[in-house]
Formats: sequence, structure tokens, C-alpha cells
Amino acid sequence: MQRWKLTVEYDGRPFVGWQRQDNGPSVQQSVEEAVFRLSGETVRVHGSGRTDAGVHALGQVCHFDLAKEFTGLKLRDALNFHLKPAPIAVREVEAVDERFHARLTSIGRSYIYRIVNRRAPLALDAGRAWHVTRPLDAEAMHDAAQVLVGQHDFTSFRAALCQAKSPVKTLDRLAVERVDEEIRIHAAARSFLHHQVRNMVGSLELVGSGKWTADDLRAALEARDRSKAGPTCPPDGLYFVAARY
Repeated sequence: MQRWKLTVEYDGRPFVGWQRQDNGPSVQQSVEEAVFRLSGETVRVHGSGRTDAGVHALGQVCHFDLAKEFTGLKLRDALNFHLKPAPIAVREVEAVDERFHARLTSIGRSYIYRIVNRRAPLALDAGRAWHVTRPLDAEAMHDAAQVLVGQHDFTSFRAALCQAKSPVKTLDRLAVERVDEEIRIHAAARSFLHHQVRNMVGSLELVGSGKWTADDLRAALEARDRSKAGPTCPPDGLYFVAARY
């Protein structure tokens, strides 16, 4: 029995999220079914982190155990063949030992959130970025974001259905940059609460538009009350970038 580590990218729009659910297709289900088609084996694919419906991935990491023998290159190409036409691509495949676990042995995860900040509608990035038409001050957003860096009780940025045992997380990085019409928010931590990144971005957008200041963001954090923070931004612009081990 060989354990395989996969690095996967996907367009999250057709899926209910990473995890198998009864209400529609998931990325996990698609990969498991591709493995079955190529090997005849029913496997459980474990992801490094769950992504919600409509959220994308550039470098989602997952693993599964397989009895049938493959080389890494053959397994990658076979999986990509059997994943068609789903918008999922296996970028890398690596044989690992049984001590590796995509979720449990990960020491860090990173996301990027894309905002296209312009009046004109999105032709190419519709569904792949949040379209914000009012002008945003990326520098003000970055400065305010530093309020959230470090260890805090992130109750104000936690979804009501979050299953984490504690709202306390350590945010290693929250950086905002503008590249022409695009604003990119980079977030990194060992782990995140459900909707934490999207809720933080929703609050930073209020700062960028001039409705909030850094002090307002700090007050929302310290309130430990979801109703005191900004709205949950759309899933369109969120990408799971990488998991660290």
C-alpha cells in the first residue's frame, strides 16, 4: 500500500466545496471517483483544508493510499485523464510514507483574495474575483490589516457554523497590495476559522472605501461579536494557495 501526496488546482465554481456533500458535486468526490476509474479501488482522499462552494485552489494538497502500483508521472497523467471534464488539474504527485497526512501534519496554510477594482464589468475574471466598483485605498487596507496579525480571538470573523474548538488563531501574515486594477490580499496562518479570510476581507473593503478606519477594525476584533465586523465577501476571489509541511 502506497500513500500518495497530490498538489491540485481547481476552479471552485461547479462544486459545493472541497468536502463530499449530499447537495452536489465536490472536489473530493471528483478525485475519489477518478482514482476508482483508474484503479478499481475505493479510496478516501484527505485534503489539507476545506474550501467552500465557489472557492478556488492553486495548490490544494491531499493524500490517499493505493494498493495498485504506479509511478508518480503515470498516476498524475492518469488522474488528469479521468478527471475530465471537471475543472480540476493534478499538478504534482509524490510518493510519501504513512506518517504524512495532508491535514494533520500541515504546519501552515496560505490564501490569496483577488479584488478587481474598476467600473467596467468583468469579462475574463467573472467568478474568479470580487468586482468592486467604488475606489479602494489598498495602502489604507494594508495598514489596517496589521491590526489582525498575531494571536487573537477571531470570534468577530468566524462563521456561525464554524466547528473549530477555539476562536483563537495566530495570523502570521495579512498583506494587501495593488497591481494595476487588482487588489490582492495575502493571508497565512497555521489554520483558519470557517469564513475567516472572507470575513476579514469584507471588513478591509470597508476600510479601503473610507467607511472604516483601522480603529474601527480593531474595535470589531475586540468586540468578539460577528455582528460588529464587516460582511462576508463573495467566494469568487478566494484561492487556496499552498499548504506547508
